[in-house]
Amino acid sequence: MAMWQGAMDNRGFQQGSLNSFRSSSSDEDLMDIPGTAMDFSMRDDVPPLDGEIEEDKSYNGGGIGSSNRMMDFLEEPIPGVGTYDDFNTIDWVREKSRDRDRHREITNKSKESTWALIHSVSDAFSGWLLMLLIGLLSGSLAGLIDISAHWMTDLKEGICTEGFWFNHEHCCWNSEHVTFEDRDKCPEWNSWSQLIISTDEGAFAYIVNYFMYVLWALLFAFLAVSLVKVFAPYACGSGIPEIKTILSGFIIRGYLGKWTLIIKTITLVLAVSSGLSLGKEGPLVHVACCCGNILCHCFNKYRKNEAKRREVLSAAAAAGVSVAFGAPIGGVLFSLEEVSYYFPLKTLWRSFFAALVAAFTLRSINPFGNSRLVLFYVEFHTPWHLFELVPFILLGIFGGLWGALFIRTNIAWCRKRKTTQLGKYPVIEVLVVTAITAILAFPNEYTRMSTSELISELFNDCGLLDSSKLCDYENRFNTSKGGELPDRPAGVGVYSAMWQLALTLILKIVITIFTFGMKIPSGLFIPSMAVGAIAGRLLGVGMEQLAYYHHDWAIFNSWCSQGADCITPGLYAMVGAAACLGGVTRMTVSLVVIMFELTGGLEYIVPLMAAAMTSKWVADALGREGIYDAHIRLNGYPFLEAKEEFAHKTLAMDVMKPRRNDPLLTVLTQDSMTVEDVETVISETTYSGFPVVVSRESQRLVGFVLRRDLIISIENARKKQDGVVSTSIIYFTEHSPPMPPYTPPTLKLRNILDLSPFTVTDLTPMEIVVDIFRKLGLRQCLVTHNGRLLGIITKKDVLKHIAQMANQDPDSILFN
Repeated sequence: MAMWQGAMDNRGFQQGSLNSFRSSSSDEDLMDIPGTAMDFSMRDDVPPLDGEIEEDKSYNGGGIGSSNRMMDFLEEPIPGVGTYDDFNTIDWVREKSRDRDRHREITNKSKESTWALIHSVSDAFSGWLLMLLIGLLSGSLAGLIDISAHWMTDLKEGICTEGFWFNHEHCCWNSEHVTFEDRDKCPEWNSWSQLIISTDEGAFAYIVNYFMYVLWALLFAFLAVSLVKVFAPYACGSGIPEIKTILSGFIIRGYLGKWTLIIKTITLVLAVSSGLSLGKEGPLVHVACCCGNILCHCFNKYRKNEAKRREVLSAAAAAGVSVAFGAPIGGVLFSLEEVSYYFPLKTLWRSFFAALVAAFTLRSINPFGNSRLVLFYVEFHTPWHLFELVPFILLGIFGGLWGALFIRTNIAWCRKRKTTQLGKYPVIEVLVVTAITAILAFPNEYTRMSTSELISELFNDCGLLDSSKLCDYENRFNTSKGGELPDRPAGVGVYSAMWQLALTLILKIVITIFTFGMKIPSGLFIPSMAVGAIAGRLLGVGMEQLAYYHHDWAIFNSWCSQGADCITPGLYAMVGAAACLGGVTRMTVSLVVIMFELTGGLEYIVPLMAAAMTSKWVADALGREGIYDAHIRLNGYPFLEAKEEFAHKTLAMDVMKPRRNDPLLTVLTQDSMTVEDVETVISETTYSGFPVVVSRESQRLVGFVLRRDLIISIENARKKQDGVVSTSIIYFTEHSPPMPPYTPPTLKLRNILDLSPFTVTDLTPMEIVVDIFRKLGLRQCLVTHNGRLLGIITKKDVLKHIAQMANQDPDSILFN
């Protein structure tokens, strides 16, 4: 059939029942359905007396042959009309129009009284107040997650006898029996072998610690996947692909609800603590958007308008990145570049404010005890040299290759999970991957530590007081200037660390492919950065040793003399981290700003830009989609990518439905169908809306009406309007003609009719149609020829056509 098909199978219209709309609605759902849970069986709603009918011309259920004017939608809205079904797309044009009408009404009333003026001011201020609350709540939750994850990660290795709530670092801070060289060893901190067998030496103690490490990892992972499976299935994954889809106008009820927020917060701590190759940065964006959606219910302005709510969610996404990386400006740019679909200038300012408040809140909590917003904040002091752009570009190439490889393999594995029996056993999958990760991770100190600590270690610029193996150089205390160390030969510790890091790189590359996409909260920022940071540190140490032993080479002698501090391996690690993250996500501007805010150094922007652009070019050459867009396509979400160009010479008539030899378009007439006729059409079809025409013969278009609005309006009329029966005529016109005596009263539904649906002619190029859908956020567009209705093009039809033109499976688009 040639109508707009819904994503979910509608069960048809059943008289006297709104259960299909009530069952999945709750106060925290993304889609607000005001009034649909009301009791329509109230007895005091009786028809008015004759005199009252004269006074109130808006009464719509009056008597026989009445020709009253129709009810104004804004003055007397029907409960539930104007809302949306689950897994459907909002009408951006209608939502923006409703908000303009609301704002115009408030502005006009503000001139009438002081109270109305105060209400107008509070309405204007409500957006900023909402941003303040989102920033405070997001920052507080991020601080709680950071502190809890740090403690539970250390719990796998031991416990503090002075207080079990102290992590390893805090436990040894106040110890009087600790030296600077062994600052991680204090009598207050006991490993599990010390607690169980009273010794930390020997093979048996190693086995006990090994066993307890794996046991805690399995316990944390089991709790995480069980809580997600039982209480909040939407709490799994990164959340960014779904948030991009929601911000484009798609409805996923409950995805940003209170249960999702609670479970995601708890399970994110458990998942990170389990030692799996995942991060908390992506899920923090989901957590922040949950905060934004829940707080929207405190303000009618945002609760009742889906387009306005998505402006708030864009700002919340910025706050999420702000607390994830300690990068407020980078968060705003990330929201603008990566996730937002509609980003007006007002949203830019409010996003900046929300990100600022969130970062300030997290800084006040100080979860890492270093007065920084992230664990791996670093400052480099040695300038980079022009020749170093060559290894930086090489890191960019590596990042692009890694990004393309990861996306292809991860999508292939996720598709296998969706299409085989593997997807039916998420708990077993998580436990198996966790067991493999923990067993392989424990022997290597760089895989045993948390990924954030690993990145911090790799970014670190070695100083005199560093005791890490990465800083175990010969002639360590032979310095030429201040506390800065010159280039020097690597010691045994550095070579040992290089082998361990090489093994860590292989494990991270492989295990991350299978980890991302499991039914637990899992971010991709930190694992991608870790892969790049390891590769960058390996290359940086190699360059450092090359400059030391061959400083007389032509490429070094002009700027690197013997004993000088020429190469900074930590800088290479940072550039590599940016390159790999860019290769996976295809971020550019926001990525460079985030990495710049992490280091606090302006002079390293050029290396970061070179690596980020190179990684994007290389990755785009091997595959156009970033990881989030690939997962959107895998899940069949109706996301119309604004960055892609449509260059095919097809016409609207090639895409519209009905096609040739298809059944005729299902339409409603404006003044000749009864309630029973409309109910029959609704029950026999699964379409989400119907064009309204003057008559079936003329096919002259009048407007478009949504299935949901029809069902709710007929239900409401049967309960609240006297005399409406199955033989009552439904009118979509301004006035109904005089009716013969003793005929049932008419039902006027012009107030739910969209009188200005978007239309194109049958010869309109699809290039223009796709552009209209992208820029206006349309759900459907009607096709006409000389004013006569020919067919309809839905967003799903457009996406299927784009997929078909790209030689992809058009049936992968599941929702409208």
